[in-house]
Amino acid sequence: MFISSRVRRLLPGTAVLAGVGIVLAPGLGGVGRADPVPPRPAALPAASLLHSPGTHVRSGKGAPELPDHISALSWLVADAGTGEVLAAHDAHRSLPPASTLKTLFALTALPRLQGAGVHTVTEAELENVGEGSSTVGLDPGRTYRVADLWRGVFLSSGNDAVHVLAAMNGGWEETAAQMRAKARAVGALDTRVVSPDGYDAEGQVSSAFDLALFGRAGLKDPAFSRYAAQADAPFPGDTDSAGKPVWTYGIENTNRLLTGEDGVGRYPGILGIKNGYTSNAGYTLVSAARRDGRTLLVTVMNPQEGGGSAVYEEARALLDWGFAAAGHVDPVGSLQPSPPPAPAYAAPVVLATAGTDSADGAGYGWPVALVFAALAALGGAGGVVYRLRHRARTVALGPSPTEPHGQQADEV
Repeated sequence: MFISSRVRRLLPGTAVLAGVGIVLAPGLGGVGRADPVPPRPAALPAASLLHSPGTHVRSGKGAPELPDHISALSWLVADAGTGEVLAAHDAHRSLPPASTLKTLFALTALPRLQGAGVHTVTEAELENVGEGSSTVGLDPGRTYRVADLWRGVFLSSGNDAVHVLAAMNGGWEETAAQMRAKARAVGALDTRVVSPDGYDAEGQVSSAFDLALFGRAGLKDPAFSRYAAQADAPFPGDTDSAGKPVWTYGIENTNRLLTGEDGVGRYPGILGIKNGYTSNAGYTLVSAARRDGRTLLVTVMNPQEGGGSAVYEEARALLDWGFAAAGHVDPVGSLQPSPPPAPAYAAPVVLATAGTDSADGAGYGWPVALVFAALAALGGAGGVVYRLRHRARTVALGPSPTEPHGQQADEV
């Protein structure tokens, strides 16, 4: 490519080009004005912060103190709308999830198995339900509506219902594999699925962070949200061949913040989502509540004090804190997927405009613009350095054979 000597006088000895740094500014005369550089997005704390042990909160003016009686091994408070984590303690600690893992089961299988339709339960589907499991009371040979099976999962935490739905979804192992893939898809990298119902199994773990991810994703699904918020329902004790109940009995959600049972008051604005318990996991809970247009998520895993009601009372205290702290704390992390690295903004290069043919080369605006555009396309947005030598008749694209290649910047 040949450039006249008049144009070469416009070019500096070294031009650093970035894909976003060129502004073509054709005008009626004079020097074009560069568009302003877009502001960088506000930076969140590094994701590694929540991986470090201990309690994390960034209190501002007017922020309330965190509750001082939280005994859970791990907990997290997040804004469900923005995904901002307001406070957390050992958020990525690997712990057995118990039946809170059913949130991931529902995220995985509910879109495939909506409430329409019926299914006749078989002996084989129920034979591997774990000893001591919570059940809704399914009987082999009886036909149930799929919607009733899902109510058995969400309200009664029925492992029998999970086994039947998993069989309908392709089988137990296939469903576990789908759940593992779903966990990765939503960014839940702490979760290892072995038993889709949450029954204790070697190697099965999740975290307060991951459970919050599952709860947040579930709230976006109207069917999931409806089941998770249902306090009680009639359940078929006997059915006809079409799955229509002949007689029913009542089932009640095992989440006491939702029902207000057993001495635990119902939380105002509660939306569910799921509780759990095993002897290995202790008590676990994923809860959500809405107040004044804001939805908060709280996960609590294995309180060390207070018995069976502690998981609810600690979740209550964290929800109260979160609503009071909103707007007074800076986030310590995010449930949103990590954004790509921000582009490296270079100072815009303003080219001379067309319309004059003075001795300073202003009349060569568009030819020069084309040269710069070509160089930027070859160099890409990484800011590759090109040396434009005055003594040469051509523009050398890339380093000469005698010049060392520059080092590539480390990826962020």
